[in-house]
Amino acid sequence: PRHKCGNRKSCPENHFAFKIISGAANVVGPSICFDDMILMSSVKNNIGRGLNIALVNGTNGQLLKVDTFDMYSG
Repeated sequence: PRHKCGNRKSCPENHFAFKIISGAANVVGPSICFDDMILMSSVKNNIGRGLNIALVNGTNGQLLKVDTFDMYSG
């Protein structure tokens, strides 16, 4: 069976599934999947160097904001 975000198991009821992949240097970019919806990825062209963060409403699962914080440049 297929589970949300490609996870190995389904989440309990009233819980959200998520998967965060950190990436590998410049070869594979990071991605964030939340409740079977890709929020950030190289395909969506909304990732960057440093910390990639997605702000999601914990009650209804609505995406509020995505952003990148470049820790190298300060």
